[in-house]
This record gives sequence, structure tokens and C-alpha cells, in this order.
Amino acid sequence: MSHRPSRRSILGGLAAAPIWGLRPARAQNLDKFSYQTNWRAQAEHGGFYQALATGLYKEAGLDVEVRQGGPQLDVNAMLLAGRADVVETDAFRTFNFARDNVPALAIAAVFQKDLRALLSHPGVGNDTLAALKGKPILIGAAGRTSFWLWLKAKYGYSDDQIRPYTFNFAPFLADKNISMQAFITSEPYAIRKAGVDPVIHLLADNGFVNYSDILVCLPKTAAERKDVVQRFIDASAKGWKSYLTGDPAPANALIKSANPDMTDDKIAYAIKVMREAGIVGGGDAQTLGIGALNVQRWTGFYKDIVDCGALPGGWDVARLMTTEFVNKKVAMI
Repeated sequence: MSHRPSRRSILGGLAAAPIWGLRPARAQNLDKFSYQTNWRAQAEHGGFYQALATGLYKEAGLDVEVRQGGPQLDVNAMLLAGRADVVETDAFRTFNFARDNVPALAIAAVFQKDLRALLSHPGVGNDTLAALKGKPILIGAAGRTSFWLWLKAKYGYSDDQIRPYTFNFAPFLADKNISMQAFITSEPYAIRKAGVDPVIHLLADNGFVNYSDILVCLPKTAAERKDVVQRFIDASAKGWKSYLTGDPAPANALIKSANPDMTDDKIAYAIKVMREAGIVGGGDAQTLGIGALNVQRWTGFYKDIVDCGALPGGWDVARLMTTEFVNKKVAMI
């Protein structure tokens, strides 16, 4: 995604950041529900805005507020403080709830593939992740404690390869021997505009099976508002199918209104990439529907992360997820 210079700890303060919420008009007699995204409005949130814009939430009896995040907003703290019914995060960060015995429950995985990748220059022998061993790579601070440890364990990378990534790709453009981290829906677009058609190494296609952009709520919410949560999940899945296979214009209008930095061409590029890479409709979603979760994949990824030293072992991560609300073939692409 075109985002995320850093993440805050799960118990961090509720940093002051602007929150923009969008609700449907004339929402009388509907169940109110709030959804907090992890970044500013963009195509990577398109299914939720589509469900809002086309009335899918209203048809499900819901008055949903979609709130965009930002660089200073800790979505996990928002959840724990009861400031949002459901928040958007990923499996790797959700595992940390087990460390602190914090109540949280993953209820759907919108992205079956993590968007993170490494980008390299073409024509210089950097065509595979294995070929990047020993070569300089731009990596941000957050990446060094997460996917970088996985890359080190799998491909034998070493920390002396790291060059600091400050979300400025000028060093990459200036040196063909340098590779860099990226989200496939954003940085490749900008880099191509700068004249380089990069080699894209999507980590998810090379064994990094992190569930990206999962929906998390409090167990209390899942238990006490079960029907409301189910309607939200189902309507959101339908919104994603509509966004990626139909006309995305209704959602795009809301996205651009909430975040003027999003242009038509940026949005179109991100939609194209999500479609082609099977980000939403791939994996288990192909047979179980959008938002599918798999217990074996969830616990298996935790083992991978433990094995590479990114997290301690012994945490009961299975209790942090449920398939109660998904895997019902509600929407498939």
C-alpha cells in the first residue's frame, strides 16, 4: 500500500490524528457499526467504500462508518479503547496480542496475500530473491524486525546488506545494484513513472504467507453483536467483489473525497495489481469466499515467524482467530 512509514505498539497511546468517517445518508433504524482502516483512503480499502457507496451496508441493515487511518493513528489502541468496532491490521501484528494476553479476535482476511515485495533493477542479475544475497537493499525500520528476519532465515541475507529506506526511492533510481522494499500497489507505479520497469519479488509468492489486512474485533463484540458482525463481513465481501469485478467508480469517488492525494491513475493501477496478483480473490478465497481464514495457515505462519526469530515461541495464537464469520462462499472472484 502507499503507506506506513511505521506502526505503533499495540498498547501505545491514542495519538491525536485526524479521522475522517463516511456514513450513508438517511441511516434511521440501522445498526451502527464502525470500521477503522490502517491508512488513508485508497484502493486497498476499495471494497469497504464500495459497500458504503452502493448501499450494500444499508441493505444489510447497517449504518457503517468507514474511518480512514493515518501515520499517527494506532488502530490496535483504538480497538482496545472501544473507539472502533473492527480495525484493519495483519496477522504478524495480531500475534502480539497473545504476548500481552490482550483480547482480540481476527474475523476475516481481506488480503490473502501480503502486498510487500522487494524491487530490483532489470538486466543486472537480480531476477530472484536468492540472487539478492549479499547485495544492498533499502529496508525501513519496521521491516527490519518483521519480514527482513524471514528473508535472512530463508535466503541467508545479512544485516550488512541493509541500507536505510526513508520512503524516498531516489537512492534506488540512482544505483542499479540497489534493491528496495515496496508495496506492489504503490511504489512500482511511481518508479515506472520515473522511467524504471522494476523486477518485482512479491514475498507472498515466495513463501511469506502473512495474512495482510485482516479484520480484528474484540471477542466481546463477536459474541454480543454476532449478527451485526456477520452482516458487516458479508456486505464487505460483496463490496470487494463489486469493486474488483464491477464498476469501482462509486467507491473511488469516496476515496478521492476523503484523500485528495489519490488520483484516478493511482487507483486504477492498484486495482489492476490486486486483480492480477489475486490479492483479494486468491488463496482460500477462491473456494471459500472473500475474507477466508485457514487455521493451519495462521498457526503455520506463526511457526515460521518464531523459527526466524521475529517472535518468541509458546504463544497461543490459535485463540486469536475464528472462522465463524467466513468461509461461507458469500463472495468469490
